[in-house]
Amino acid sequence: MTEAARELSRLAEQRVVILDGAMGTMIQGLSLSEEDFRGDRFTDHNHDLKGDNDILNLSQPEKIEDIHRQYFEAGADIAQTNTFNATSISQADYGLSHLAKAINVEGARIARRAADKVRAEEGRPTFVAGALGPTNRTASISPDVSDPGARNTSFDELREAYLEATLGLIEGGSDIILVETIFDTLNAKAALFAVEEAFDQAGTKLPIMISGTITDRSGRTLSGQTPEAFWNSVRHANPFSVGFNCALGAKELRPHVAELSRVADCRVSAYPNAGLPNEFGGYDELPEQTADHLGHWAEDGLVNVVGGCCGTTPDHIAAIARQVKASAPRVAPQLSRHLRLSGLEPFDLRSAF
Repeated sequence: MTEAARELSRLAEQRVVILDGAMGTMIQGLSLSEEDFRGDRFTDHNHDLKGDNDILNLSQPEKIEDIHRQYFEAGADIAQTNTFNATSISQADYGLSHLAKAINVEGARIARRAADKVRAEEGRPTFVAGALGPTNRTASISPDVSDPGARNTSFDELREAYLEATLGLIEGGSDIILVETIFDTLNAKAALFAVEEAFDQAGTKLPIMISGTITDRSGRTLSGQTPEAFWNSVRHANPFSVGFNCALGAKELRPHVAELSRVADCRVSAYPNAGLPNEFGGYDELPEQTADHLGHWAEDGLVNVVGGCCGTTPDHIAAIARQVKASAPRVAPQLSRHLRLSGLEPFDLRSAF
């Protein structure tokens, strides 16, 4: 276990840990042009790049670092790298598959710089979560309604893409690997397999955070799993945390987080959207509204890690951090086993009062 992992575990024993908010929302707010996305490096690239947020790690790194810094200054403990679509599979849409590893390396380095600066200035622990998004392919579901057996990717293709990305995230200085916005658990299994391969190749082992997405009010992932089934499909990875993000606002997500909290024997995370999207695809939930929901989750002992997804901003994260400050972190019935394996003692809730 790395020193950063020990430090993170100690922090998670003491209080609810704060994850950052939406990178995409912040980038959209910059109103960047095609020329901005290209920067100096990609002026002659033969494909439009506007919308490829991950390439900004290479073309506009200072803008990405500033976003990370804003979230840290709002109270975030963990910054997610700007690498949601930084696999060779997703970058193929922009003709940049060959740069997937470089995007991940630089994404982690940028977040690392922001984290280290804030740590030095404020004297508090800050962490970098290397983000692995779901890709734009699914290994479980046919893309062709007339051919249920058809697939547009395979487990091995996903594994190779995730391995390359994870090695880049480790090289860039990530403290955590975050497999997030999981809509297809088979994709996630490929990612988790690749992460363990990357740990072996890099000679290190980082905490793993796993976050699925409930795609509608049915309470299931796109590949059809309930929260309990999802947990049982990924628990073999012995994650630092498991949870849900995206797709729903906090109000709609709560019962599914509660169900996960009931069954998971590790920490539970949640970073919902700022409500449901409006008719224009935007998000209207105010910081205080999102924070009020998550504050009640923390009071009820459902969560260990909270943050925001689509539509959330540094103002949302600051409000969430204030709202959960007084709440003790959730302790799962078997969490003490994980702490003992880490050489740590379980947090005594009585000491919080």
